[in-house]
Amino acid sequence: MRHYLDFEKPLAELEGKIDELRKMSEADGLNIAEEVAKLTEKSDRQLRATYAKLTPWQKTQVARHPDRPKASDYLAALVSDFLPLAGDRGFADDAAVIGGIGRFGGRAVVVLGTEKGADTDSRVRHNFGMARPEGYRKARRLIELAGRFRLPVLSFVDTSGAFPGIDAEARGQAEAIARAIEACLEAPVPLVATVIGEGGSGGAIALAAGDAVLMLEHAIYSVISPEGCAAILWKDAAQAPAAAEALKLTAEDLKRLGLIDGIVAEPLGGAHRDAAATIAAVAEAVTAALTPLLALDAAALKAKRREKYLDMGREALG
Repeated sequence: MRHYLDFEKPLAELEGKIDELRKMSEADGLNIAEEVAKLTEKSDRQLRATYAKLTPWQKTQVARHPDRPKASDYLAALVSDFLPLAGDRGFADDAAVIGGIGRFGGRAVVVLGTEKGADTDSRVRHNFGMARPEGYRKARRLIELAGRFRLPVLSFVDTSGAFPGIDAEARGQAEAIARAIEACLEAPVPLVATVIGEGGSGGAIALAAGDAVLMLEHAIYSVISPEGCAAILWKDAAQAPAAAEALKLTAEDLKRLGLIDGIVAEPLGGAHRDAAATIAAVAEAVTAALTPLLALDAAALKAKRREKYLDMGREALG
């Protein structure tokens, strides 16, 4: 069954009626095609109108939709001959970060992703996409491996943030994130990052400090979750919608501020309504972003990347 968000309740009623009429038609042989067509047209109009004016908080809900394609879906669809690589060579493997070597468009690449999981068991196994230090150390290891073998890096980011548990802090969470960001910035090969759902805080930046940073249309990218921001500023998590507005976390806001490089359009109604079309659109956008970067040598890549991120700071300081 389709999962409907709170603001989609009118759509749920319409689509429920359409499904009910279709079942009646199949069971009783009734000819109600005209009525179904009218309701379908009304539903399409409602869907288009709803998604044309989403608030930042509603976009946050869409970015977190449980049926939204996950990093593992992108890897399965876009990367052939995939060989997963595990472990940080120091403590353990972290299933919240998946990665390995494969082929994208026939070219050998290193791929990384934060994986939330698709059902209860997989969500627990992947810790809901919240990585511990070993996950970021694994990411750093694979980025450095990519540099040694001259392989471009593709990352797919979907995390509410790094795991905040005491065990993660004890093992150097902040240092591990900083080192992963450093590896991204120092990589002698192209790195194209795509925020496919949530891009939460340093846990996202650790895999997304790339030459090109793309975002899906209804993804979010922020220093803190709206709930966390509301709890700090208003001492009330119920103020999350106001916080989402203030954080400027939507793809449109971030593109306007010059913090990302491109927005990938989603199918009408969000990525969760048509995962195949979404993944195909991401593949096209990643290819377009990667192609010009492949022509640059290591020194040019690093210099261009350095200027990109220094410019953000210069603009912020006016």
